[in-house]
Amino acid sequence: MTSPGPGTGAPAATDAGRRTRYRPELQGLRALAVALVVVYHVWFNRVSGGVDVFFLISGFLVTGGLYRSACRGALDLRATWSRQLARLLPAAGVVLLASVAAGVLLLPESRWLPTVRELVSSTLFLENWQLAADSVDYAAQNDAAGIAQHFWSLSVQGQFYLVWPLLVALVAVVARRDSRDLQRTLTAALIGVGGASLAFSVLLTVADQPLAYFHSLTRIWEFALGGLLALRIDRIEGSPLMGDRTRVALGWTGIAALVSCGFVLQVERAFPGWVALWPTMAAALVLTAGRSGHRWGADRMLVTPLLHRLGDISFPLYLWHWPILILTLVLTGRPQPGLLGGLAVITLAIVLAVLTHRLVEQPLQRARPRVALRTGLAMAGTVLLACGGWQGVATLRADSGVEVGSPAHPGAGALDPSFTFAGTDADDAPLLPSLVQASDDWSYRTGTWLCGPSPQRPEVEVCRIPPPGDAGPERTVAVVGDSHAQQYTGALIPIAAQRNWELVVMFRGACPFSTASEVELDDEGCTAWNSLAADELADEQPDAVVTLASRDVRPGPTEQTPPGFVDQWWRMQDAGIPVVALRDNPRPGFSVPDCVSENGRLADACGLEREAVYPALPSYSTLPDVPPNVSFVDMADHICDARFCPSEVGNVLVYMDDNHLTSTFTESLAPVLERHLESTLGW
Repeated sequence: MTSPGPGTGAPAATDAGRRTRYRPELQGLRALAVALVVVYHVWFNRVSGGVDVFFLISGFLVTGGLYRSACRGALDLRATWSRQLARLLPAAGVVLLASVAAGVLLLPESRWLPTVRELVSSTLFLENWQLAADSVDYAAQNDAAGIAQHFWSLSVQGQFYLVWPLLVALVAVVARRDSRDLQRTLTAALIGVGGASLAFSVLLTVADQPLAYFHSLTRIWEFALGGLLALRIDRIEGSPLMGDRTRVALGWTGIAALVSCGFVLQVERAFPGWVALWPTMAAALVLTAGRSGHRWGADRMLVTPLLHRLGDISFPLYLWHWPILILTLVLTGRPQPGLLGGLAVITLAIVLAVLTHRLVEQPLQRARPRVALRTGLAMAGTVLLACGGWQGVATLRADSGVEVGSPAHPGAGALDPSFTFAGTDADDAPLLPSLVQASDDWSYRTGTWLCGPSPQRPEVEVCRIPPPGDAGPERTVAVVGDSHAQQYTGALIPIAAQRNWELVVMFRGACPFSTASEVELDDEGCTAWNSLAADELADEQPDAVVTLASRDVRPGPTEQTPPGFVDQWWRMQDAGIPVVALRDNPRPGFSVPDCVSENGRLADACGLEREAVYPALPSYSTLPDVPPNVSFVDMADHICDARFCPSEVGNVLVYMDDNHLTSTFTESLAPVLERHLESTLGW
């Protein structure tokens, strides 16, 4: 497929449209952008704005090339897509294949399945959408940073390379049909598309910044800005206002703004939105300044051999630095690599980037485009096959064929003083859940939980777990609150199945059942949701509501029962609904599955001293205004022994991440809740 060429009624190709020239300062700008990305990631754990510079440069180069091809009537979409894939896939394939091998050998088993998902998404140029989905999925928000997470930006670029030629071809067709000037028509199109994208970016960043960060449509305007610059840069450079001094001022202003962006702005909280104008406009100033010819010009620095070589390897350096950094942090168990560790990470990344450039990129650049494309596609296919094999191995390891409650897997029952592993070889029993599946061990079960918005209050999703058989439920028990309350549903499911109960579950991540927002002071959505959930419970009239009695059980200890909890209990009292309030579980603050994988089972390093997290008396025990409908269940004795809160109890892994109980472990708590319901509520 090609765009229409010039002819009768076709837009004439201007001199600017026919002309292209080498811009050595662009390589220096690439080098500066990748240096900022790497340094900020390695030592500051911050976002620098360097990726936004890459987006603008891509828009500048791709739009300029497509425009010139359209002016010549030689816009071949298939060839354009093939060239872009041939440029991206080989180097990306090398890094992804190395990431698969390193992940299998070095990553703890608890990270295997999330890593496989990210590697597959990255290979298909969908990683940004995977991360966008994770950003709105509370169950995925606690996943540790993956070794392919940085491929989100490459995914956005790949999607841009797919769509942008279609846009330019469409504009060329319209311009030819209506006898319009292609440059002006394309400029108008980019202003419209870019303006709409920027407006959407600003609005979505305010509403949901994590989603906006990875959303493709919030980044289109950055490519469009680069495209507008490509279309107009010759006219700008030819302006009488663009003297040497002006170029010097623009160049250094752009570099200073770019370097300071990450220090001045909280970009990880405000990007992309309007704040992304800072790094993109800074890069635009540098490109506009161009070659000043002045000894004090910024371009004198940007065209130095060192920056030119760094610009040559900027793409593989970006690809390599992140997996090396993440693997270093995993192996050392440190949150940051430190000065010397960071230097080692950067040095190794540069060495691998140079080798990738010389042994992969350069030979394929000299080869026929078809050879480069086939090589890249073959490597991508190999990555997908390797990921499939890795997932198969992980699945086999995850399936132990045993269930909690078996003689060798009593879970919380092992903390009963009278319990013994009589007649079982408990020491050789596999861990439940396995480390491979621990990160996905939520109580929620697709297909079993029937979920949908409340007919009266669509903002509240209500999940129902119906009793077995066709008979109506003998009782209805509601579980309401945050993800910690949700996990305790695992203890109620076997009781409900045995006693013919219906479970009704309403939960919102990081939003415990309270009349205030206990996690984020400005989260009005949580407060509004809690009010609606309380109204829903009043209408539902369950036989009991199960929720949390305390929260924030961290070393200190910091356990508390906020006044908002008590206020909600009073609302249930007024509605005539009994409340069963469960003491919250400890929050270790580190990934317990990762710790167990690295240190071994029953390692003290993966547990907590009980007195460090649980005060002698629960936080709710001294409250003066507890309504009479509330009964409490102190879970501390069923998660910890008298001295220690271990990572594993009765061959069952207690935590699925750094703060949530595994659903498998909460299932072993079913006898505890059943005894309470019998003795307290008379059930």
